[in-house]
Amino acid sequence: MDVEREQMEFDVLFVGGGPANLAGAIRLMNLAKAKNIELEIAVIEKGAEIGSHALSGAVLNPIALKELVPDYQEKGCPVETTVRGDAFYFLTKSGRFKIPFTPKYMHNTGFHIVSLSRLTRWMGEIAEEMGINVFPGFAGKEVLYGEDDKTITGVRTDDKGLDPEGNPKNNFEPGIDLMAKVTVFGEGARGSLQKTIEEKLGIASGKMPQVYETGIKEVIELPENNYFTKNNVNDIHMMGYPLGIDIPGGAFIYEMKDNRITLGLLIGLCYDDPMLDPYNKFIKFKQHPFVANIIKGGKVIEQGARTVSTGSYYTIPELAVDGGMFVGAAAAMHNTPALKGIHVSMKSGMLAADAIIEAIEKENFSKATLSKYADLFEKNWAKNEIFEGRNTAQALAKKGIGKFVHLGAQYISNGRGIIDPMPLEDDSKTLKSLTGPLNEPEKLQFDDKLCVDKLTGVYLSKTMHREDQPCHIIVHDQELCVTTCYEKYKNPCVRFCPGDVYEIEKDESTGKRKLKLNFSNCLHCKTCDIKDPLKNVTWTCPEGGEGPGYSMV
Repeated sequence: MDVEREQMEFDVLFVGGGPANLAGAIRLMNLAKAKNIELEIAVIEKGAEIGSHALSGAVLNPIALKELVPDYQEKGCPVETTVRGDAFYFLTKSGRFKIPFTPKYMHNTGFHIVSLSRLTRWMGEIAEEMGINVFPGFAGKEVLYGEDDKTITGVRTDDKGLDPEGNPKNNFEPGIDLMAKVTVFGEGARGSLQKTIEEKLGIASGKMPQVYETGIKEVIELPENNYFTKNNVNDIHMMGYPLGIDIPGGAFIYEMKDNRITLGLLIGLCYDDPMLDPYNKFIKFKQHPFVANIIKGGKVIEQGARTVSTGSYYTIPELAVDGGMFVGAAAAMHNTPALKGIHVSMKSGMLAADAIIEAIEKENFSKATLSKYADLFEKNWAKNEIFEGRNTAQALAKKGIGKFVHLGAQYISNGRGIIDPMPLEDDSKTLKSLTGPLNEPEKLQFDDKLCVDKLTGVYLSKTMHREDQPCHIIVHDQELCVTTCYEKYKNPCVRFCPGDVYEIEKDESTGKRKLKLNFSNCLHCKTCDIKDPLKNVTWTCPEGGEGPGYSMV
């Protein structure tokens, strides 16, 4: 579209308002003030507010937070509770076994249980108080490059007020070109702009493919006298039912304040059964007798879904290019065996800031200078944590007893295991073709209180999209959906999407199948972009400010 666009100039632009970028912006401003350097720093966030797209009822190791904001508790950091005790269970179909020891990575006593939505909102407030420009409701739509076509010079934000065909309406607002000496991409798992940079600049060349888990998570309000008022353990992890041992994944229940808990199930997207429905597995998990007893008398008050990058060290892309850097989950910053990523994501942003301040002092923003970030990372505790989990996702993807042989060998060898590095397969390549008669879909019972269906879950996520805008989910060839994909896999998108975005309808007059996209239900989890076996789906940002409206998870 040929329109005149406003330009805004900044020294440093952070794309994404998550913990990595907010920590990076705060750290950078602190360094600049200590050196008497005046900087214009901006953070843009596609959600309507900072925190509205942040999903992770989580255990937070406060190591990075203590460094960034030493008096974080006095400043009102929204800690829900502190871990009093850990428990780790293996679930059978109707029972449970307490695993006799909790793995060292999951010793969480003394760590904080937080709502990522609330934590990032608090960090955003600190950033604004420091003079950082924080712009929620602006989605980065396009990466801008210099004359050499390889130096990143900023991003263009989304056009607002377009009709479904992409034509301007009366309320049209063109996107803005945000220019910066350094642009830091912290878009979360499967960053849409970072994907385009990977294709253009090859930053993932020679690396293993990033792999993911899809997590479905809830906040449940419990009665005053509940499981956690009677037990010292308030940090519970589970594996086994309903996934078994062949499908990687697991579940958690954490105590929050005000008689609330956060509960979730994560499923590795390397699964091979096209008929698997992660949401159905989530409901079956909640109906397990042990879990049902914990949540009895409760009510779901918020729900959401998100993918988590679990590939670890061997999947980390180049961390710097000319004019650009990559931090947080988009750069595979995650401690996979510990099931924790917030602290290493924050530290990655802080290390990026340390490199940026040197680049500013040198007035040199080349890849060679910005790669100081990678050097700092390699010498840091965050790298050591991530490196220990370098083969975890690969071991979890194994089937049967071999899984535990590899995990055990890695446990006693600080991550090396039997094979180092173990190969990884792209999640989109793992589905098996369906042969023979199909099993009847599982019939689930919903009570509209503790176990809700997908559409009610979308409602509880407060997801909103203007329906008369261009669809942000691009299906490149819809004919493939009703031919090849249906014939080989029976359209797994209608199952793996936790928001019921995808439907296959039948035209009554012709009898032909066709794809229907309910994009207004989209939870921005990006499972479709990752798992589609034909690589026929590309997720892009919708109009800025739209999507989920998380406030508790």
